[in-house]
Amino acid sequence: MFSHLELGAYDILIVLDHSRHVVRLFFKAESYINPALLHTKGSRNGKICHQPPPFCHLDKKRTAGIHFDKGLTSNGHFSRLTYMQEHGTISIHTENIFPIIKKFLYSDHEIFLRELVSNAVDATQKIKRLASLGQYKGELGDLRVKVAIDKEAKTLTISDSGIGMTAEEIKKYINQIAFSGATEFMEKFKEAADAQEIIGRFGLGFYSAFMVADQVEIQTLSHQEGAEPAHWTCDGSTEFDISDGNRTERGTDVILHINAENEEFLEEQRIQAILDKYAKFLPVPIQFGTRKEHVEDGEDEEGKKKWKEVEVDNIINTTSPIWTKSPSDLKDEDYLDFYRELYPMSEEPLFWIHLNVDYPFNLTGVLYFPKLKQDFAMQRNKIKLFSRQVFITDEVKDIVPEFLMLLHGVIDSPDIPLNVSRSFLQADSAVKKIGSYITRKVADKLAELFKNDRKSYEEKWSDIGLFVKYGSITDQKFAEKAKEFLLLTNTKSEHYTLTEYKEKVAPLQTDKNESVVYLYTPDAEKHHSFIAAAEKRSYDVLLMNSPIDNHFISYLEQELEKTSLKRVDSDVMDKLIQKDEPIELVLSEEQVTQVKDIFSKAITKPGMEVTVESLSPDELPVTVTMDEWMRRMKDMAAMGGGGGMGFYGTLPDRYKVAVNGNHPLISRIASLDSEDQKAQLAKQAFDLALLSQGMLQGEALTEFVSRSVSLI
Repeated sequence: MFSHLELGAYDILIVLDHSRHVVRLFFKAESYINPALLHTKGSRNGKICHQPPPFCHLDKKRTAGIHFDKGLTSNGHFSRLTYMQEHGTISIHTENIFPIIKKFLYSDHEIFLRELVSNAVDATQKIKRLASLGQYKGELGDLRVKVAIDKEAKTLTISDSGIGMTAEEIKKYINQIAFSGATEFMEKFKEAADAQEIIGRFGLGFYSAFMVADQVEIQTLSHQEGAEPAHWTCDGSTEFDISDGNRTERGTDVILHINAENEEFLEEQRIQAILDKYAKFLPVPIQFGTRKEHVEDGEDEEGKKKWKEVEVDNIINTTSPIWTKSPSDLKDEDYLDFYRELYPMSEEPLFWIHLNVDYPFNLTGVLYFPKLKQDFAMQRNKIKLFSRQVFITDEVKDIVPEFLMLLHGVIDSPDIPLNVSRSFLQADSAVKKIGSYITRKVADKLAELFKNDRKSYEEKWSDIGLFVKYGSITDQKFAEKAKEFLLLTNTKSEHYTLTEYKEKVAPLQTDKNESVVYLYTPDAEKHHSFIAAAEKRSYDVLLMNSPIDNHFISYLEQELEKTSLKRVDSDVMDKLIQKDEPIELVLSEEQVTQVKDIFSKAITKPGMEVTVESLSPDELPVTVTMDEWMRRMKDMAAMGGGGGMGFYGTLPDRYKVAVNGNHPLISRIASLDSEDQKAQLAKQAFDLALLSQGMLQGEALTEFVSRSVSLI
């Protein structure tokens, strides 16, 4: 378009860019140009000299970056040359962007390598996509991304054979930070079904390189036919230089000149660890140098195998992890192998769920049900979040409901919005839909297992019960579905659904107020005597020994109509489930007062309140209990419960000492003449009650043993 320009009386036409830098020069064939006086770095004026021939010698050194267009002549036509040397300012709204990037944008400096490798993978996927659409006709060749360290030069280089860039594209995609290359690319190829798989050439993540580098270079050659290689360099300020590049094959090299504070990123072990963390499942092969490997090398004279050491490419990643495959193409062993790769020191999982949905959002992944330990806090943060196979974080609390964080595995979604660091998640409608979907899939899986093989489900209940209870407490949608497969377990290791258990105990364990009472114990061994007392009445006792059962008990009382739960040692049995069948007290009022006074004096342990109760003669003479409500408050305070629970943890323990007025031993104590004997027997009966609950220790236990020997 420039070959027929009329310059008239002028020998030279100078073309400037928006920053008034010389970009092109048009001149008559008979004009002479001194290249030494052309535009140089930092200059804002192109100088042209009309001189005799001696000044027209264009040697290679002085004309580096000057290109002549062939086929242009004089006689009204003009030759054109381009001197590709440009100095400019990065198009950003504030010059403080780099300090922000270096100090605040990313929480961990190692993220830079994830960003740059991800960009290289994106560029590689672009060229593959263009080739599949017929937009690129050339040979794809080796498409692996290479990471290389040069300790002597103090550089770290990330190389790809992807789409590459022209000088103009560098200015567009690198210098103009606010512009996303994905927008134009997606618009151009929006007819492609999977165009959304391709993200922008370079986002703000590219600039994370300046967290660890004093200078960053780009050597790139675009895939476009006839494209010239380009070289971009920036020292972390808002100024840049673009000149001719030296790359001869399609693709891009990003070269980081690592600064003194971050020379750890020139160590092979450090880079290997970062790549293992973030690039383990990228869809394009990532090579980091080479590694030694032992291979078979025939047999020795005795017929034994020989081995030799060979050097092979160190490929970091598996490009097709199982969550990208169809479940129908996978076997159980594939899922187990993947779990072992993710968690090499963990026990085998119980079962798993393969997630795969593309509407109204995109989500793939595999979630495993681990064998949960009682200390479930240690099991959290085991779900790894990926975006297009790039590891992002294992902090997924803003994506999945809290109870699902007990699961292990991987979720991958390009629809989960991330901030510029790709590390902190923002709650929005897409995230909520994803969380709801995962919750539904988990509930459906559990319901299916329970329905299809209840026996197997019950055998796994000790491992998954904590998870189901936690989900029921914290997630209403899950709780609705969980009513079908949530189990209650009694001290005989029998399992019941909520409906089944109520039908079992209601006939005998309904009190005089028509409220069904569920008895429970956190420790069947410790509370054996109380459980035995319950079983004498044909009552059933539940086992509630998980870390969250205090909260689960409150949940059940809210969900179940006219139902209360009482710990089996929180009162004497006849008081736990009160009937309209009062037992007559054999002691007179005077004897009741006398017995209460005897025990009050004999008991020196603080926090003990003595009462005389009308109980069955078969019950123990003395029972020590703590009020159900107060015990719950103190247990929740011990678990770190909020809402003022901590106050109850500071209160001194208070117990109720229930003296069975109908027991023969109590009548005997009341009839004794010796005050010492009364006190000794009262103390002995009280210590026996403490001993039955494991509350007799230290000096008190020693005195009890001595007293018991003397009484014998």
